[in-house]
Amino acid sequence: MEVVLNGTVANVDKEMNLWEFLLSKELDLETIIVEYNEVIVKKQEWNMIILQDKDRLEVLKFVGGG
Repeated sequence: MEVVLNGTVANVDKEMNLWEFLLSKELDLETIIVEYNEVIVKKQEWNMIILQDKDRLEVLKFVGGG
């Protein structure tokens, strides 16, 4: 199946939830927010969302500075 991550197609070989997918991309889960099919989802919901073919994800990272 294919999902779109920040505009780039990513192949997913097996059924997995959003949390597992984000871990597989080696993202720092403490510093990101995720938009799933145009809806921002809470971190507590990531393990309940099973990815489906053609899902669209946008991952935004928090950047500190001054």
